[in-house]
Amino acid sequence: MAGGPSTPELAAAVSGAGGLGFVAAGYRSVEALESDISFLGDARFGVNLFVPGSDSVDAAAVAAYVSSLGTDAGEPRFDDDSWGEKLDLLRSSPVPVVSFTFGCPSAGVVSSLQAVGSEVWVTVTSLAEARVARDAGTDVLVLQGVEAGGHRGTFDDPPDGGEGLSVLALLRLVAHEIPLPLVASGGITDARALAAVLVAGASAAQLGSAFMLCPEAGTNPAQRRLMREDAPTALTRAFSGRLARGIVNRFMTDHPDAPRAYPHINHATSQMRAAAREREDPDGFNLWAGQAHALAREVPAADLVRELSAGAQAALEEAAARRGRSNPS
Repeated sequence: MAGGPSTPELAAAVSGAGGLGFVAAGYRSVEALESDISFLGDARFGVNLFVPGSDSVDAAAVAAYVSSLGTDAGEPRFDDDSWGEKLDLLRSSPVPVVSFTFGCPSAGVVSSLQAVGSEVWVTVTSLAEARVARDAGTDVLVLQGVEAGGHRGTFDDPPDGGEGLSVLALLRLVAHEIPLPLVASGGITDARALAAVLVAGASAAQLGSAFMLCPEAGTNPAQRRLMREDAPTALTRAFSGRLARGIVNRFMTDHPDAPRAYPHINHATSQMRAAAREREDPDGFNLWAGQAHALAREVPAADLVRELSAGAQAALEEAAARRGRSNPS
């Protein structure tokens, strides 16, 4: 949950309750990431990195889009989010898990992190991407369904968004072929959804929107208010130039045709979004959230982890009992 909601306090609370908390390296300086890692100390946690994309974009389309944003827009530009420096930090200060989004790192990067004791997880959105990650030597696959909030983890952000598999469909397709531990992600906000993906073959589930109302999360107050409502979500490139799911707001509807150009557009809108967050204007910044965000609850993160775990176990036992009643011996 890069860009605000992710905090080391949230990760620590989740890990302390028996889950696996993550800190977001995306948009963070190397120094800030190092501070987050130090804060978490000996906890079992993960760090998520963005795999750099390509600097090859439609410059004319980018210029036209930035012009449409008005005089408050920033300068579109490419950077790699300090990719090399962050990898160096994670090799010199190893963490239990390093996960990747927006692509698959090379086999050399994967093995270099494994050599210092880190598990490597890669986010995939299709069976084809899962095969690439498997062949690179990754330890765990994170299967992101189209229900998920925030950026789609696709390797190349296809123009049409790709097929957009649900988490259950993706889970079954990958589990049928690839014998690696699978983590289901997308639209999993309560205990029964957690139980469902475990039955379908996941070893664990990754939840985002479920934790955004926790007091430890850095979620903006304006978004907190909307998270409690039955507000619709949609996929958009308006804020960053990369397809992402968020609660529909005016900025999204005013800019339906943003070009594929990440992180160029992300930099162009950064100042505008920061100003909107400062004044708590929900129509002016990205409200990343999954399709089931209305099920999120405002409880401490540790309590939520324990409730989800106990609730999933109860749901599994209830389902087994129903099966037994429907199949009397």
